[in-house]
Amino acid sequence: MRWRLRALSALGAGLRAPATAPGRASEDGLSGTGGTAPAPDRHRPSPGRGRGDTVRAWTELFRVSALFSVPGDALAGAAAVGRSPGRGTALAIGASLCLYEAGMALNDWADREEDAVDRPHRPIPSGRVSPAAALGAAGLLTAAGLALAARAGRPALAVATGLAATVWAYDLHLKHTKAGPAAMAAARSLDVLLGATASVGAGEGPGTAAAAGTVPGPGRRATPAARTGVAPRTGLDNVARAARPARGLLAAVPAALVLGAHTYGVTAVSRHEAQGGSTAVPLAVLATTTAMGAAVLAADRPARTRSPGPGTGGPGVTVAGPAASGLGAWSPGEHRAIDSHHAPALTSLLLTAVTGAYLRTAGPPLLHAALNPSPPLTQRAVGGGIRAMIPLQAALATRAGAPGSGLAVMALVPLARALARKVSPT
Repeated sequence: MRWRLRALSALGAGLRAPATAPGRASEDGLSGTGGTAPAPDRHRPSPGRGRGDTVRAWTELFRVSALFSVPGDALAGAAAVGRSPGRGTALAIGASLCLYEAGMALNDWADREEDAVDRPHRPIPSGRVSPAAALGAAGLLTAAGLALAARAGRPALAVATGLAATVWAYDLHLKHTKAGPAAMAAARSLDVLLGATASVGAGEGPGTAAAAGTVPGPGRRATPAARTGVAPRTGLDNVARAARPARGLLAAVPAALVLGAHTYGVTAVSRHEAQGGSTAVPLAVLATTTAMGAAVLAADRPARTRSPGPGTGGPGVTVAGPAASGLGAWSPGEHRAIDSHHAPALTSLLLTAVTGAYLRTAGPPLLHAALNPSPPLTQRAVGGGIRAMIPLQAALATRAGAPGSGLAVMALVPLARALARKVSPT
């Protein structure tokens, strides 16, 4: 009789023991807590359940730690067209954040059945967020993003509409096809162009060019800047307003393609993050990442010539145009005045530092994933690629003549790193 009581007691203890949440081990590994966290006893009310769990579920659904990779797109786009960050840039950042989060929610809604098998700990398959709520959030955020873009002008709205269409097409269909990485790359490139378009569109208006001193207004005598084609300083970055906005928008295309190429590689690696097993893809992306970093540094050869006469900058000042795209040649008609002794050297030093940070963030995880293509290391490579987007954006902004924007983007790195310890970006 005594052994029966002991058996029943052991069975009851087993029924009351907390079960291990599926997939929680890898999540806790990312958050730095270590080990496997037990799930709370479902038969008793837990003080941590309720509003706190709801917030946690939505932060996981939105992957909020990856949000910091978004603002740099608009800043890089604004720098590429020779604009200091302004109202249009801020609207572009807001629209990009909304569309990015819409894509995150829609992605989990579309993958809810697949995640129920591969990643049952995700918010939707675990029951913490309903499929209807996730789909509704995707729709509301898409509408909010388009509304913000519309306030920056019709061209910005047109680009944002294309971006939203690409995001929805990728999540609902293209991600499971060979066109998936290309669609994601197109979305990131369009995001850069959204920043460029919004920055130019919001800055244009009656008298804007005249106020900048580039062209004379009605009854206004042409200023020395208008006669020489040199625009005055317009911000901390000393980025001049583009004299020809149409040409300036084309200048953002190379920077958009660079960020798109990086996104293509990250997406290609992410297609193996659940099962692992790919060695060739991380190696190929590592080679591409190294080549892009080298290209950004090799392009740091601006054609600077000393001013030959009055009205072109004066002694000790070099007059040159900003790098049109962050990788291209100087663009005629878009000039700025810079100190020939200090500014170029400091900018080059900053460019080298942020490019090195890009290679250091993306490279080692890709190498580890290539040597051991297991799901955890592949997921780390994807997370490293997402975080590496930030220093790459900073490098492009710095190369385009906006070191202030580059530093502002790099300030997001510690925030993204700290939040990634709590919420996985993948």
